[in-house]
Amino acid sequence: MGRKQQLSRRIFLYQGACLAALGSQAEIVRADLPLGSSAWITTLSDGYLSLPPEMVFGAMPQKELEELLARHQTSLSKYEPNCNVVLYRDGENTVLFDAGAGPDFMATSGKLPETFDAIGLSPDEITHVVLTHAHPDHIWGVLDGFDDPFFPKAVHLFGRKEWDYWWNPATVDSIGADRASFAAGAKRRMEAIEDQVEFFDDGQEILPGIAARAAYGHTPGHMAFEVRKGNDAVMVVGDALGNPHVAFERPGWLNGTDQDPKAAATARKSLLEQILAEQMRLVGFHLPSGGFGRVEKAGSAYRFIGEPS
Repeated sequence: MGRKQQLSRRIFLYQGACLAALGSQAEIVRADLPLGSSAWITTLSDGYLSLPPEMVFGAMPQKELEELLARHQTSLSKYEPNCNVVLYRDGENTVLFDAGAGPDFMATSGKLPETFDAIGLSPDEITHVVLTHAHPDHIWGVLDGFDDPFFPKAVHLFGRKEWDYWWNPATVDSIGADRASFAAGAKRRMEAIEDQVEFFDDGQEILPGIAARAAYGHTPGHMAFEVRKGNDAVMVVGDALGNPHVAFERPGWLNGTDQDPKAAATARKSLLEQILAEQMRLVGFHLPSGGFGRVEKAGSAYRFIGEPS
């Protein structure tokens, strides 16, 4: 069986597993997106989140917000964004961008182990786990249900600024009561994988063809990543662009999930300008269409175009 046939079969199996596990929230990944002639990028479902809409949208101009969401056939009655973990393969490295939520965060998330089983991928095959940031749905999955490393053979690549923030024992007291569990949970997992961690800084090529790109604000050290092979490029944006409507049409509006909302708004605008100028694809942790898409200019705003569209 050729590689394309194997991938098609895996996508079919993955679809069935997602439908069984996630019901109406299932979203089929956009698998086997080629990069250049020797690399592939895939999104894997970790389930979805169920959040109070006011947590995200509460500080935004409500009348304009309702009109904007209505154009996207979206309401404020619920907010259930998908969780897309990015898998990158180039024949030498098998890389995950973020680790998912693991078993202890939210019942609707933490589905990555089932997804791995469905596509025939073993955690032992992952050579690197690259963290965009240390919020629970991105890092808690580094440990399994027995508190052992889920990716035992992987190097875990962590931005130095982000690591230092969550490692600091003062963070749990300064982050606010509603996020104190985030800090405690991050620190516990970071301690468990400490011997597997390597650090990087903004602008550094962390692996061949993969460069770190600062997108601070959602967390103090949040990172995006430029993935380039030949003439192809994809920007892994993590949570810097966290939804397909407000984040693009009104990137300057302050989002309640961002720890520094003003810095996050600046990062959104900068990312959107770069992605548009360089005609890159992007993939986002909470975006639809398996997370893949591109950016178009719409007057003074931007538009997310999911791919395949």
